[in-house]
Amino acid sequence: MKNENFIEHHHAAAQRCDDSTACPTCSPRKLAGPDSNSDKEDRAAIMRLAASGLLFALSFTAVPWLRSWAGPRAEYIPLSAAYLIVGYPVLLGAFRDIIRGKIFNELFLMAIASLGAMAIGEPYEAVGVMLFYSLGELLQEKAVRSSRRSIARLVDLRPEFARVLKIDPDLGSSKVELISPEDVRIGDIVEVRPGERVPLDGTIIEGKGSLDTSSLTGESLPMEGEPGKELKAGYLSQSGLFRLRVIAPFGQSSVARILSLVEEAQERKAPTEKFITKFAAIYTPFVVITAALLAVVPPLIIPGAIFSQWLHRALVLLVISCPCALVISIPLGYFGGIGAASRHKILVKGAGALDSLLKLDTVVFDKTGTLTEGRFELKEIKPASGFEAGELLALAAAVERYSSHPLALAIRRAAEKEDINPGKALKTFLANPELLEYEESRGLGVSALVEGRRVLAGSLAFLRERGIEALPGTSSDTSVYLAVDSRYAGFISAADKLKDGALEAMAALKGLGVKKVIMLSGDREETASRIAAETGMDGYAAGLLPEDKLARVEAMKASMPADSGLAFVGDGMNDAPVLARADLGIAMGGLGSDAALEASDIIIMDDKLSRLPDAISIAAFTRKVVIQNIVFTLGIKLGFLALGAFGLASMWEAVIADVGVALLAVLNATRVSRAKYGEDSKA
Repeated sequence: MKNENFIEHHHAAAQRCDDSTACPTCSPRKLAGPDSNSDKEDRAAIMRLAASGLLFALSFTAVPWLRSWAGPRAEYIPLSAAYLIVGYPVLLGAFRDIIRGKIFNELFLMAIASLGAMAIGEPYEAVGVMLFYSLGELLQEKAVRSSRRSIARLVDLRPEFARVLKIDPDLGSSKVELISPEDVRIGDIVEVRPGERVPLDGTIIEGKGSLDTSSLTGESLPMEGEPGKELKAGYLSQSGLFRLRVIAPFGQSSVARILSLVEEAQERKAPTEKFITKFAAIYTPFVVITAALLAVVPPLIIPGAIFSQWLHRALVLLVISCPCALVISIPLGYFGGIGAASRHKILVKGAGALDSLLKLDTVVFDKTGTLTEGRFELKEIKPASGFEAGELLALAAAVERYSSHPLALAIRRAAEKEDINPGKALKTFLANPELLEYEESRGLGVSALVEGRRVLAGSLAFLRERGIEALPGTSSDTSVYLAVDSRYAGFISAADKLKDGALEAMAALKGLGVKKVIMLSGDREETASRIAAETGMDGYAAGLLPEDKLARVEAMKASMPADSGLAFVGDGMNDAPVLARADLGIAMGGLGSDAALEASDIIIMDDKLSRLPDAISIAAFTRKVVIQNIVFTLGIKLGFLALGAFGLASMWEAVIADVGVALLAVLNATRVSRAKYGEDSKA
């Protein structure tokens, strides 16, 4: 892409293109928009069902009039129209499959059975069979249609442009040009302004400030950038202006690797085959061959046998063999499970995900935003001699008033909630604050005059630089240390809060047969070990990048039994590759990124970990009902097939039995959606 063309589309404001088709950087975004094709197909299918059903119903009431007007077979007029309206997708699909050499499948069976019913003078059965089948297919498609968005949504992490510093050695001047990240070369100097993403991996050569790295590492605390520190593409600059020297092309950057990992992981993840397709591969050829033999062999070997009579029996056999009950009840069983899950704020992307829940051997959790709230809360206030806890908290809240650091935010929230007694003068100051001589050392701490007192708040290194004595020997990354008038005043610690119900969820998973719960985190060792201990994890690893998490999951999968599964539970962009590669990807949807939601199989919409055991319970009951329907339906079906082969079942009896079986199976399937799970079952 030419630089000048790129600048035309992405001028100084760096807004998204209006004419995205002209811009390779923005054009993939169109793929992320709402997919209207499925809605159109649903509306078309519903209209076909409605029109066909109306003609089917009218044919019953209008038969006498039609026969007086057009003869004894006049009902074929509306019924043929009804049949073609609802059945042409099945007929067309069966025809195309035959051309491709895929003869024995459910489409072929439905087509030949319904056409056979028409041929032997049973048009009502033909239309009824096709109506049932089409309704079942519509419900199935609506149930299992994924809410996935295109992987193209991952470009939301990808920087839209790079500000490249162009230096003219002859004129001794420089200027910044906006170009596509793909056009930036190794060694180029890139400028990153506050609020912008780092476009490529590089080393800082100028500038200081804080960066949000959570989209890649899961780290809840911001990283402080300074000359010499390496930045990865996808980091978000919170403050400060950076200039960095590019050390890798965009194709080898962190963002590009994540895009590639998700795509490769999804390709390697085998799709779950539908039961009816597997069943039809055996059932359909068996029935068709049996029917053909029934029509041809008896007239050849039985004296006096009439070919037309045995052909009629063969066609009856085909009508009886229509797997309507299976085609409808099995998807409806899963549909009920998916619906029950949705009422519990669990979005399941298809029946295969429900089945996968029942094979779980290991569940792997991300930390930030999954096991924890992703928001710091005060853990401890430890004042030094001569200071009170309330006073320390009030001083910290005052001096940290203008800071955007997560620890500062936690201190201010606590000061607003706590019933503190900071003293009359300080209370007046908090009500009408005005910090004097305010100075912030980015990444270290702040200094200001509060009611005439010099207050320092920050790291131990920050206090040491200013000559404060009697400091603690060890420090914590999640603590703010304070000094007042050159005297150490104490420290305030904060921690990322464990989500409510996390402990109960871990115990419930173990009770449901999960053998191991593991935590993989990009956070620091100190924080990760604390969370792992609090939740009773069987193991954990800290300081991991996305590719590290993926490698760990791959290793765990390789050591597991072949018939067991591994689920990964996460929420951030850094989790997307692992969510896609795991046997079951579970995203915490309320806080989750688009990439995590795209790559996952199940989404916990309200971020409650208690939903995980609920999902397994729903899956178990769904499987139980589906198995009941399969055994019941096949048993009745095989019995009527035997009766039909010996001429003991007429077309009407076969159809009534088939419809009755389907109705009972459907009613059984609705138990899945009516059942109570989790906390509801205890009410």
